Amino acid sequence: MIHEARLVETGENGTVRCRLCAHRCSIAPGRFGICNVRENRGGTLMTRAYGELVAANVDPIEKKPLFHFLPGTTSMSIAAAGCNFRCGFCQNWEISQASEAAPERKGGRETSPAAVVRAALDQRCRSISYTYTEPTIFFEFAYDTAKAARAAGLANVFVTNGYMTAEALETIRPYLDAANVDLKAFRDETYKKVCGARLQPVLDSIRLMRKLGIWVEVTTLVVPGMNDGEDELKDIARFLAGVDPALPWHISRFHPDYRLTEAPPTPVTVLRKARRIGREAGLAFVYVGNIGDEGEDTFCPSCGRMLIKRRGFGIEANAIISGACPACGTAIAGRF
Repeated sequence: MIHEARLVETGENGTVRCRLCAHRCSIAPGRFGICNVRENRGGTLMTRAYGELVAANVDPIEKKPLFHFLPGTTSMSIAAAGCNFRCGFCQNWEISQASEAAPERKGGRETSPAAVVRAALDQRCRSISYTYTEPTIFFEFAYDTAKAARAAGLANVFVTNGYMTAEALETIRPYLDAANVDLKAFRDETYKKVCGARLQPVLDSIRLMRKLGIWVEVTTLVVPGMNDGEDELKDIARFLAGVDPALPWHISRFHPDYRLTEAPPTPVTVLRKARRIGREAGLAFVYVGNIGDEGEDTFCPSCGRMLIKRRGFGIEANAIISGACPACGTAIAGRF
């Protein structure tokens, strides 16, 4: 569905500048931005990702992954086609890399914000997650849906690469409750080579989200030969601890996919090392994903009591009472 875009500056000769993500594309008439879903039509920036969903599922909130935000609940999870990154290891590349500008583009099922909210309520979800692809790309639909969701008592979650502008974050802030940010590496050259982007805007987004009161968890997919060096893992851990020692860090195992099929799966020893590095940097909550149930339980950072026992994407036990450890009374960061 064609819809007028938000966060736009008008330039000369009909050119427009998109202020939605950190690419800040300058788009000439008849052309698309890097995301391939925002088009300059006669000097007006339009989005082709409004209300055309390519995915809509009910997921456990732990699948986002969010471990400290409404654990044990479900989230209506939606996506439109497109992305502003070009990651060769993308697990959802069939929809994230589908070009809205190309003839073979992925079409979606047309829907409305009200319909998404109604479906979430019917399925007894506690939240709506804008996920699978990059929610910044379908920002207008996400914004309208999030606003309606908040009015209906639902929370809103972004699963994002963190490449939005401060203007976009400040616009969505009144309705955005939580985000999982994919911090892919801690080297600018890696972001340029692998994603076609830069590192600093992602770091800025993580800091700004916390400043704005949005609950943040961070995921790093550890890819052999790309971001698995000890120094780089230490840099990530120190950065996150500097933002907030209570910010959960999810360290995820890589499996070959899309265009990155030659690299082997991440050795479990590397993931365990990364978890140790995170704890030594002062992070209270470091989780390891994609290796079964190991490393996904939540423990009190003060007394060490197991607080949440997880199996797969499910919760077997949750001992947190009023946001605190029942044994020592330590407040556990998050929304429980």
